[in-house]
Amino acid sequence: MAVTKICMIGAGRVGKLHSGSLRRYIPSGEVTTLVDTYQPMLDETGEQFGIEARYTSMEEALDKGDFDAVVITTPTPTHRQLAVMSAEKGKNVFLEKPMAMNLEECDQIIEACQRNGVHLQLGFMRHFDPDHVLAWERIQAGEIGEPMLIKSLTHGPGLPPPWARDLKTSNGNLAEVNSHDLDATRWMMGSNPSRIYVEVANFKGEERGVTAEYFYDNMIASLKFESGGLASISGICPCDYGYDARMEIHGKKGIMIVGELKGYAVTVGIDRDQGLVTPIFQRWPQRFAMAYIHEIQHFIESIQTDTPPKVGGEDGRWAVAGVLAGTKSFLEERPVLIREVM
Repeated sequence: MAVTKICMIGAGRVGKLHSGSLRRYIPSGEVTTLVDTYQPMLDETGEQFGIEARYTSMEEALDKGDFDAVVITTPTPTHRQLAVMSAEKGKNVFLEKPMAMNLEECDQIIEACQRNGVHLQLGFMRHFDPDHVLAWERIQAGEIGEPMLIKSLTHGPGLPPPWARDLKTSNGNLAEVNSHDLDATRWMMGSNPSRIYVEVANFKGEERGVTAEYFYDNMIASLKFESGGLASISGICPCDYGYDARMEIHGKKGIMIVGELKGYAVTVGIDRDQGLVTPIFQRWPQRFAMAYIHEIQHFIESIQTDTPPKVGGEDGRWAVAGVLAGTKSFLEERPVLIREVM
């Protein structure tokens, strides 16, 4: 069996997640090289997954490492440089969302990958989640008719890291959390967004020590699509009750619901005062466990069969456009046409 050699860029929680998926479930892919600027994390993750080649810079990894592709899991402001640098060296690129800080950076990434003949896949794992894939297939089959209205939510536990709280270094929670919803609503609607209106609120930031300007922990967005369809997206982060990602799709003939608040098909009864308890997902790796495996497997297959990944630069670019227009919307307190930022 052919084995695609991977350089994992970023030794943190997402890098560990993808390294674990490759090691446990995907024999056709192997992490041979690890890059992280923080030596203790680099060594910890390297030891955990048996990755011998470890570097604190991408330049050194490209010079000395042996790999066919990169998986980029670092903070958003680093994406353009790492992706372009890798593409210029002929490495296929898997890039975690959000794609970049702005559309110019997105275009530079897309152009570099196309010019060097390498594949580019975006980390929108919902395209590989069995529930979302089944919903999309049944929509394509016409089961609920043409989509008219979509409601999507992502509520994530835990306070974002410091760099992700500041609009100057992350574009905020609309990018870091709800770009998944921007992508998924566009995917399910089968149409590009044309307008967005966003309202934000900050309920927990001060009590948790957040001082970044324009930080928000609650967000709701209303979108209109070129097809005439409508969508609403809600985001809460930190959300203390657990990880929650659900979607409702209303078509001309019916409704489709993807996901539920209940995390597991388990109900516990201990005493009559507590009643019946059903656990929910605590974190995103649990909710989308199979999706993360499938998306990396798809990336490996795309390289080995030389076929374009089904989630690429255009999808990443549209999500960034939605983030930029949505941010402009809440800062200027008005609906914003997507073409204003394109």
